[in-house]
Amino acid sequence: MTDGKMMGPVDYLMIRFPGNKFSGKAAPEVERLQKEGIIQVIDLVLISKDENGKLVTLDPAVLGPEVAAAFNELTKNIREWFSEGDIEVIAESLPKNSSAVLLLYENVWARKFKEDLFEMDAELIDMGRIPPGNVEKVAKTLPRGGA
Repeated sequence: MTDGKMMGPVDYLMIRFPGNKFSGKAAPEVERLQKEGIIQVIDLVLISKDENGKLVTLDPAVLGPEVAAAFNELTKNIREWFSEGDIEVIAESLPKNSSAVLLLYENVWARKFKEDLFEMDAELIDMGRIPPGNVEKVAKTLPRGGA
């Protein structure tokens, strides 16, 4: 729980940028999702592996003023849940000469739903995520404009 409220489900993403081609272009969309109360960024870490495989965490400011500005709003209220060990484990699959963003966020949209289920003594049996490739395959087979 945070601020006396039940938290919604928490997810993380690791988004890779081969060749260390990171621009921060998607940061405004993440900020919009946060402002609209859809998600709440809990932690955000920029990492990079050099040509020798050395892993470093990056301050957005070192990537230039545009990237720093894009992440400024997102990093104001982060709570730093990722430990150094977490970052190392998550980043094991990151190839040399690439960078990634680790994003941990709460699905704020689900708080009320979760509270309602909790009050009904409901039990979560299972949860998961359908891999993006599978979603794309199924989406191609659906009639246009519908699910």
